[in-house]
Amino acid sequence: MGKTEAGAVWLDPEKTSPYEFYQYWRNSEDQDVEKFLRLYTFLPMDEVRCLGALKDQEINEAKKVLAYEVTKLVHGEEEARKAEAAATAFFGGAGNQDDMPAIELPQTELAKGLTIVDLVVRAGLAESKSEARRLVTQGGISLGEERVNEFNRVIGASDFSAGRLLLKKGKKQFQVLKLV
Repeated sequence: MGKTEAGAVWLDPEKTSPYEFYQYWRNSEDQDVEKFLRLYTFLPMDEVRCLGALKDQEINEAKKVLAYEVTKLVHGEEEARKAEAAATAFFGGAGNQDDMPAIELPQTELAKGLTIVDLVVRAGLAESKSEARRLVTQGGISLGEERVNEFNRVIGASDFSAGRLLLKKGKKQFQVLKLV
């Protein structure tokens, strides 16, 4: 669906996780929602038309239906439920945070003096250290709700809560890191 490999959405869960796949559809443009519901779901056309008629804030409900239904078709109902729960947990403050996509971070790596720049690259939120430094300098990286302003900031065990750390890039991209 994307024009470049970096912007592509893949059916293979190894290339695009079910959560990322769900979020791709959840972030569809308002004017595309009805068309996507028609093309990519098996919902009754009356329901598609009703969802497509929603406007302003209400269109978000149609986007949730779109994301869930397409993810269910491609990855199965369980993965669709997990993706929906993770999105609800992250963006709505409710739901099961255990379903959020996460990567494991060995304590040995942390003990070596991992900087925020290294962490952003390790988490896949930047392609290079220079991109990560620019993001930090411009205020685009947060640990939980705390914006990080120093690109040489060292990450410590105290940054983790119950062995987990939420790393955010902007408002919509994030990665949960699990300390192992």
